[in-house]
This record gives sequence, structure tokens and C-alpha cells, in this order.
Amino acid sequence: MEILMLRFDAPLMSFGGVMVDQHGPTDRFPGTSLLTGLFGNALGWHHGDFERLQALQERIRFAARWDVEPEPMCDYHTVDLGQPKMCKAGWTTRGETEHRTGGDARFGTHQRYRHYWANGVLTLAVTLTGEEQPDVQTLAAALARPARPLFLGRKTCLPAAPLLLGTTEAADPLAAILTWPLHERATNQKLSACWPAEVSGPSQGRLVRRYDRREWRNQLHVGARDQLEGRIEWRIP
Repeated sequence: MEILMLRFDAPLMSFGGVMVDQHGPTDRFPGTSLLTGLFGNALGWHHGDFERLQALQERIRFAARWDVEPEPMCDYHTVDLGQPKMCKAGWTTRGETEHRTGGDARFGTHQRYRHYWANGVLTLAVTLTGEEQPDVQTLAAALARPARPLFLGRKTCLPAAPLLLGTTEAADPLAAILTWPLHERATNQKLSACWPAEVSGPSQGRLVRRYDRREWRNQLHVGARDQLEGRIEWRIP
């Protein structure tokens, strides 16, 4: 099986979890919708390419490991909704104006908490099911020369190094991250990792439900999947 090898190395990363009220959490590992958006951006696709994005998301299978454990960080935002300029309609990314109507939330100070991973290094092994395009080599070429700047979750999360490590052959994504060389800053060979639920790992791991599947036409997260998470031991190739 052909595997795409990536490395997320950045001061900040955010793998958007389920948001409740003003809290924007980050999951422990990237989700399939994040990878779909990343690849689509590299390929030069747009939000309106619903069918292509949906088809790509359904084909993605991946495993990931933390070579360098990150530190959690929370960014605190406030905005005074009582300012005169905030009382007018604002423009949305949909090209329409948005009005706040009803309730006390129209006024006062609005708070936001955005959670990130800081100073970590994550290695990923990604493959695609089926024979459709794009294939792994097409994604590799796009990541080597992306059509647009790439980011790791939120647009403020810019990579500190190129994402593409190369491609390899392995039985599955987990087998690939078990032997792919560690980052130079790694200090431990027992690493926190995730892998597809259908793949047998070196340890049983724990089953985790991920709410990371997007319905791209309506820009909503509506789907879930299971993955295994646990500790793996890197093996010298």
C-alpha cells in the first residue's frame, strides 16, 4: 500500500473538536475533515467543490504519532459588542450581512476561548482507498508545491517546516509510522499515537469516537467514526 508521510511541525496547531458555547477545543489528533481541507487547499480546490471534497474525505485513512509531545495553550479573546461600530451589520464569508437580534448577547463583552497545541511535532501516515483521483502521488506533488498557503487547523497555525516527508510502501498507515524515522527533537521511542480502528496495533489501544466528518455542501460537521489511540513503540527500520 502506498503511504503519504507528513510532518506537522509548528509553534501552534489546532485540531478543532466539538465546540460548545464560547469554547473552541482542540482534539488530540487531526481529523479527516482537517486533512481533507488541507489537501484540497494544496490542490487549489475551493469550498464550492463539494463533491470532490466529500469523495476525498471518504477515502482518507491515516495514523499519527507525537514525536515531540505538545503543550496545551488557551488563547483568550474578548470583543466589546457595545461599541458603535459593532452595532452595524457585519459581513460573513458567505458574502452576506449578518445581524444580531434579540437577547442580551447583543451587548456587553463577548468572550472566546481558543485551544491549541504548542511546540509539538506530529508525524502522519496517510493513504487513500479506491483507485480514483487524486492518488497519493498527486497529493505529494500538491503538498510539495501547494496552490495556496497551508495551515494546521486555524489560519494562524502556520507550519515551521515543509509538511511533505515523502511516500513509502507499508501494509497500512500504522505500520508506516511504526518505522518511519523520528524527528531529531524526539527524546522517547514510546509515542502517543492514533490509528484506524480496523487495523491491529502493537497494543490494544482504546477505542475513541471522533466527530470529525464534514458534510461539505452545507459546511457542517455531521459524521463520526472510531479510531484507536494508545502508546506505540518506534521500531528501528
